[in-house]
Amino acid sequence: MIHLYGVTAQGKLEKNIPITSFHFSNYKWIWADFNQPTEEEVNYLTTVFQFHPLAIEDCMHRLQRPKLDYYTDYTFYVTHSVRVEKDELIKEELDFFVGENFIVTFHREPSIEVTQVKDRLLGQNGTENWDTYDVFHQILDKIVDNYFPLIYNIEDELDVIEDNRNNRTMNDLVTELFDIRHMLVNLRHTINPMRDLLYRMLNSQHQAGVRERKEYFSDIYDHLLKISEMIMSNREITADIRDSYLSLNAHQTNNVMKVLTIITSIFVPLTFIAGIYGMNFTYMPELTWKYGYFVSLGVMGIIAVAMYMWFKKKGWF
Repeated sequence: MIHLYGVTAQGKLEKNIPITSFHFSNYKWIWADFNQPTEEEVNYLTTVFQFHPLAIEDCMHRLQRPKLDYYTDYTFYVTHSVRVEKDELIKEELDFFVGENFIVTFHREPSIEVTQVKDRLLGQNGTENWDTYDVFHQILDKIVDNYFPLIYNIEDELDVIEDNRNNRTMNDLVTELFDIRHMLVNLRHTINPMRDLLYRMLNSQHQAGVRERKEYFSDIYDHLLKISEMIMSNREITADIRDSYLSLNAHQTNNVMKVLTIITSIFVPLTFIAGIYGMNFTYMPELTWKYGYFVSLGVMGIIAVAMYMWFKKKGWF
């Protein structure tokens, strides 16, 4: 589906413009949104806008790395938006063709960011203060702003794991912790290229539209720097929690092994005595003694108590 909007020289916004019959000369600038386009609609990128085949090819390939490419009268951008669905991080590619008098957005899935900016544009009383780079900035800002809730949710989940008020098992906590680390890695693979993209934009000499709004795009870059730092910080927190749980698990295992070893040590001499008197020899003096059974039990009890007191004094029990 293609939505085409045009702003006339008088600042009037026209919508639902047929893409097959419009003329660039009739508008100050236009915005064409390719939302889940069909193969026939994709062809308009070539026939109507005459974009470079390599840029169109990048649109066809899913999840290109965020980047920008310079062409004669426009710049091609690849960006990523993210969302969480069923505890899984979903990345969506959003492509831009931005020129002086046109902006084309291309996305294979519905874009919340494009819809938000589109509603804002249509709700304006006038469009005198808008142009193609304003639309580009607004959408890019929405994309980056939507990264923050994901990071905040991850931080909340880490707080819950660290507190463990429900006394969940260590295996469940470690499994959830590794899921969070996996999500953070996926986020980093999106955030860092987006940060590099903004850095190139801010330091480029080929984009007058970006230079004129440098403070606005710098604000987006600052947000990406902050998000990148938050991701690194949260990854360090997950590593600390993981190490703490593994250390605690090892400590508990050592305590159990120590108790079992001490119990075994106590029963070794008792088993030795029982083993001697369990032998089937006929001539054993104590076998015919009236008090032999009680004396052997008493000796075994004294040995057990003495060893227990000694281990207790050593701090092993």
